[in-house]
Amino acid sequence: MRLVAIGRMKDKAELALVERYLKRLRPRLEIVELADGRGSPEEIKRREAQAILAAIPAQSFVIALDQDGQAHDSVAFAHAMQDWMAAGRAPCFIIGGAEGLDGAILDRADAAMSLGAMTWPHMLVRIMLVEQVYRAQAIVAGHPYHRAGRP
Repeated sequence: MRLVAIGRMKDKAELALVERYLKRLRPRLEIVELADGRGSPEEIKRREAQAILAAIPAQSFVIALDQDGQAHDSVAFAHAMQDWMAAGRAPCFIIGGAEGLDGAILDRADAAMSLGAMTWPHMLVRIMLVEQVYRAQAIVAGHPYHRAGRP
């Protein structure tokens, strides 16, 4: 599994949260950080798209995080992850930069996913995504980390 993200995570508290979940994941989630693009907004998106496309493994199931993507609850996301893995196509998640994703990325994506209607800082999106990947693995394994239902 891979996460391709624009920008470098520098804050130690944010890094610690990501590492907390990364060390629990099997298979491991590799994070590839790419530099922010420079230039006009359209040029930034184009340059970032080139770098993102080059970082996507050939046979991956590409999931672009996009505000217009499908919002899953945790159980549905766990089942989707299970299906992607069973099909032999490792998930490759894409988090764009501040200007958003270029159309070339959305065209390449096999799916688009939203973490909700609110706008989130890119570094928090990484933390939330990594936690949800761990939660998905816990759900599939029947682990009590995920508490289904409410009392």
